[in-house]
Amino acid sequence: MGPLPKRKLSKSRTRKRRAHDALSLNHLLVCETCGEYHVAHRVCLKCGTYKGQTVFEVSED
Repeated sequence: MGPLPKRKLSKSRTRKRRAHDALSLNHLLVCETCGEYHVAHRVCLKCGTYKGQTVFEVSED
């Protein structure tokens, strides 16, 4: 049988260790052309531009 803990870990000790496991929000930037928020280093889904250049055309539906 493998190694086992000698005693129970307290809730506070476990929660302190897991405090860094929370998911963080993506870094959002304001689009230069349309002013909407988009994820950094990604194409803006509202207007289809990246770094001021049009990557794809967005249809208005």
